[in-house]
Amino acid sequence: MATTGTYVTYLTYLGGPRMVDGVTVHFDSYTEARAHFKDLLDAADRGRVATVRRDNRSTAVVDVERLRYFMATVCPSNAQVVAEGDGWSAFIPGLPVAADGATFDEAINEMIDALREYAEDWQERLLDAPNHANNWGLVQFVGLSTDEQLRVWLVGRPQ
Repeated sequence: MATTGTYVTYLTYLGGPRMVDGVTVHFDSYTEARAHFKDLLDAADRGRVATVRRDNRSTAVVDVERLRYFMATVCPSNAQVVAEGDGWSAFIPGLPVAADGATFDEAINEMIDALREYAEDWQERLLDAPNHANNWGLVQFVGLSTDEQLRVWLVGRPQ
């Protein structure tokens, strides 16, 4: 619509958010984004595409709960919990994370702790290791989740 285009041009002239394709809120610099931080966060909160360019890279600003929900939906844990001897073992195939416990719940609690420890190790020293670099999404998901959210991701919702 012509009115929308005029309005967007006016906002851009004032230094406000620049609408790209009528959906995306974009700032060409972090200085511009900082000056209009509320607009950036409001766009992300509403589910709009919100980006900031810094040098030659763009960064997206996304509402945490929307991102976490999406990640949990498209990347199920595929966790396996098996009874072994006098206890339980939990692991996620393809990931270097496993846990044991005397009970099912204890194994899950230990798995949550193991996921948090892995995420911490990844951020401190594993992010550049070729065999760990692709676990970026897992690390983000763990960092954005509460223990209860991780429990639901691992074993599903209680019936």
